[in-house]
Amino acid sequence: MAKSNSKKKLTSAGVHEPGRRDFFVVATYAMAGLGAASVAWPLIDQMNPAADTLALANIEVDISKIVEGQSITVKWRGKPVFIRHRTADEITRANATEINNLRDPESDQDRAEKPQLLVLVGVCTHLGCVPLGQKSGEVRGEYDGWFCPCHGSHYDTSGRIRKGPAPTNLAVPPYSYLSDSVIRIG
Repeated sequence: MAKSNSKKKLTSAGVHEPGRRDFFVVATYAMAGLGAASVAWPLIDQMNPAADTLALANIEVDISKIVEGQSITVKWRGKPVFIRHRTADEITRANATEINNLRDPESDQDRAEKPQLLVLVGVCTHLGCVPLGQKSGEVRGEYDGWFCPCHGSHYDTSGRIRKGPAPTNLAVPPYSYLSDSVIRIG
């Protein structure tokens, strides 16, 4: 029987003792892992949003100059956002609406943190058009809210869909009051 000429060193307990070759194997794998990570990082990092996009993630709006009955439009994340200082009559009509009769049932209290100020994403939920009703003199639809002329969707004074093909209400973006005169959208 031929004697095996093994280069592995064994201890008295028969356990393999690491040698130079083992160190080189581990070091090679570690360097390969670092190299792969350094190649992958720029590819992954380029998927993050650009700084100008992040800057638009939150906007602050001064609402102190919006008088009762007036609406303004601001841009947030590339979409129009309608901010309306509602009259007492508009608030009363929005609260008087029977919720069970709505296609997308939602109370006015759930849509407006403070009843006099309504904040909505101004994009029709049917095909993404921008509804009319923000400027004075524009057609506001049968429910005195917003009207999308493309396919005839009518929204009430709370931005809820009342008539037409739109499936859901105008969206309410995340917003918070920083003070009595400033809100942050986003």
